[in-house]
Amino acid sequence: MASGCQGEDVRDVQARLSTLGHPTQPDRPGTFGPGTDAAVRAFQQARHLLVDGKVGPGTWQELVEAGYAIGDRILYLRYPAARGDDVRVLQTRLNLLGFDAGREDGIFGQRTDHAVREFQRNVGLPVDGIVGRSTLQTLVRLRPVGPGPGLSTVRENEALRRMSDNLRGARIAVDAGHGPADPGATGPGGLREADVAYVLAARTTELLASRDAEPFLVRAGDEEPNDAARARIANAGGAEVLVSFHLNSHTDPLAEGSSVFYCGREDWVSPAGQHLAELIQEELVGVVGLKDGRTHPKWFPILRETRMPAVQVEPCFVTNPAEEKLLREGDLTERIAAAVVAGIERFFGAAADARTDAVDRGTPVPKL
Repeated sequence: MASGCQGEDVRDVQARLSTLGHPTQPDRPGTFGPGTDAAVRAFQQARHLLVDGKVGPGTWQELVEAGYAIGDRILYLRYPAARGDDVRVLQTRLNLLGFDAGREDGIFGQRTDHAVREFQRNVGLPVDGIVGRSTLQTLVRLRPVGPGPGLSTVRENEALRRMSDNLRGARIAVDAGHGPADPGATGPGGLREADVAYVLAARTTELLASRDAEPFLVRAGDEEPNDAARARIANAGGAEVLVSFHLNSHTDPLAEGSSVFYCGREDWVSPAGQHLAELIQEELVGVVGLKDGRTHPKWFPILRETRMPAVQVEPCFVTNPAEEKLLREGDLTERIAAAVVAGIERFFGAAADARTDAVDRGTPVPKL
C-alpha cells in the first residue's frame, strides 16, 4: 500500500496512525495522499523501520503491535506468538525486577513464559504463565529500585565478556539479502542488489573459513526465505554472530557511502550488536575508504528476531553509477568482504580486554 491507493484498508491505516499520534490530514479518509505518506514516514522513523512511505508487511505488523498497551489483553505463551508493545513493556518490567524475560523484542516466547512463571512463583500467585489482571497488578506494584540496565542487557554484556578471543570454531551466520524473486534495488547499469549481496556473503564465508571459523550461509543461491525465516535459520544453527548484506538505494544518483545497522529502537539497543556494527564500519570507512554513513539502530526482523549480535551491512548505493561500476568490476566487493571479516575478527579478538573492562564497569563498550 502506497501513495495513490484508496479503500477501506487505507482508512484502517489512517485511523491507526492518527491514534498513535501521526495525523494524516489533509487527506480524506480512505485516500492515501501526501498527508498519509508523511504520517507513514514519521511512524516508520519513530519505530526504526525502513522509511519508504509504503505500508508493507513490516510496517503493517508494527502498526498492529503499536496499538497494544499493557493490560489491553491477556498474555500467555501461544502459537503464533503474541507480539506487541504490551509484550515489550511486560518484558522490560520483568527484566528490571530480575526475572529473565530475554531480549525485549515484544515477542512472547519461551523465555518470557518462563520469566512470568518465575515471577508468579516468587510472589505467591498461581503459576500458570497467564498475565491476567492479578499478575499484572502485582507486577505494576513491584517497582524496580531505580533506573539501570535490565537483565537482558546485563545478560548480553555477560555473553560478550565470555566470548572467545579468536575466530577459531566460531559459528557465524552470513546472509545475502533478497533473492531471485525479489532482487531488491537495481542500479542504472542493471546490477541487482541480490546478486551483489550473494557475492559478498559467499566471499565473506570463504574468508571466515580460512581463519578457522565455522561460517554458514543463511540463504542458498536459489532460495528466498523471508527475514523471520532467516532469523530462525541463524538461531537454529547456533550462530554466535550474524552478518546480513544488502545495498542501499536512493532517487539521488549521487547518494553514496556505507552504513551498518544493529538491533535497537528508541529506548533500547543491543550493546553487542552496536559494538560489532561500529567495528565493521570502521574497517569499511578507514581501510576500504567508503564514505561514512554511520551506524544506526533498526528494528528489522532479521535483527530483532535473532538471539545473537546481528548487523545488516549496506556498504554502497547500487543506484550510484560510480559505486555500481566499482562493484561490477569485483575489486571493491573483495575489499568489502575482507573489511567485514576484519571487523568480525576484531570483535572476537583484539577488543576482548576492552570489552571485559567495559562490562565490569557496567558502561557501554567503547568504540576502538
